[in-house]
Amino acid sequence: MFQTLYSYFWWERLWLPANLTWADLEDRDGRVYAKASDLYITLPLAFLFLVVRHLFETYVATPLAGLLNVKEKVRLKATPNAVLEKFYAATTKHPKQADVEMLSKKSGCTVRQVERWFRRRRNQDRPSLLKKFREASWRFTFYLIAFIAGMAVIVDKPWFYDLREVWKGYPIQSMLPSQYWYYMIELSFYWSLLFSIASDVKRKDFKEQIIHHVATIILISFSWFANYIRAGTLIMALHDSSDYLLESAKMFNYAGWRNTCNNIFIVFAAVFIITRLVILPFWIMHCTVFYPLDLYPAFFGYYFFNFMMVVLQSLHIFWAYLIIRMAQKFITGKVVEDERSDREETDNSEEEEELAKNGPLSNGHPVLNNNHRKTD
Repeated sequence: MFQTLYSYFWWERLWLPANLTWADLEDRDGRVYAKASDLYITLPLAFLFLVVRHLFETYVATPLAGLLNVKEKVRLKATPNAVLEKFYAATTKHPKQADVEMLSKKSGCTVRQVERWFRRRRNQDRPSLLKKFREASWRFTFYLIAFIAGMAVIVDKPWFYDLREVWKGYPIQSMLPSQYWYYMIELSFYWSLLFSIASDVKRKDFKEQIIHHVATIILISFSWFANYIRAGTLIMALHDSSDYLLESAKMFNYAGWRNTCNNIFIVFAAVFIITRLVILPFWIMHCTVFYPLDLYPAFFGYYFFNFMMVVLQSLHIFWAYLIIRMAQKFITGKVVEDERSDREETDNSEEEEELAKNGPLSNGHPVLNNNHRKTD
């Protein structure tokens, strides 16, 4: 049965145009072609990325946070309460009004005290500012290096300037060593992001991030199987061109460098919109949808690849909407929170009634923070 499924999965008509077989993509005469087995290395490399990330965050990002004066706000801790803690851990972190009234009777606390306890308890579980800075530093470093490496891989290739060259001779296109390593590193990194997403800071767009990582992994893997390598390198470099700007804006935001953060975010918004809403759909997707049909009839792989591109493009439109809203607030000076992926799923830290009495806490920076709401 396994052999039957294996045969169906690797059926040439799924992956290759008509009249072509896997035998046509076997290495010969010094020409090397992409093979599915090449991708096995990406899983151990993904775990290696996790190790490197841990070392980077410990020995590079943490000292850097200290140099940039990244500081935590004081968080009021919830008073130990066995009844409330049991409900918090076993039932929900966000009790309904009926639950609050029930817990008030069981714990001997007032309704207001129960509500305050849950707010403080949720805030205790929120990731620290240092954790968020370390994560942003790691992603910034990778995306910047990956973008530079990606441009080095494709800038001297003819298909970088003429997209019709992407399909010249397809699928009999030999693979270059630079393309091999670019693919392996990018795919390994996205595997590592998927493996660590549960322990990373949970954002408002958590589900969209999972969809994005899975779609990216599928796209990279499929483009490798079907020898869409030229198109794949262009798409990966295009995505990396804006991501490092967002992560650097986050880093400066966490450090309290508000003006620097705002300026970088405006640049990021412009680059994101140009690359994801203009170049990707009107150049790259046009290239993958129309040009191949001049060479061979459409097949399953053609439809599948472009469907996954549409999934990614839909996420880009969703994020672009949030980014544009945020950019408008930067320009008008009405910035309150980050509209994109830096909004946490958990409640934001709050200084509650005690801070209203004693005045706002200061950590050397303005109380207004781009990522945090001032109300619960």
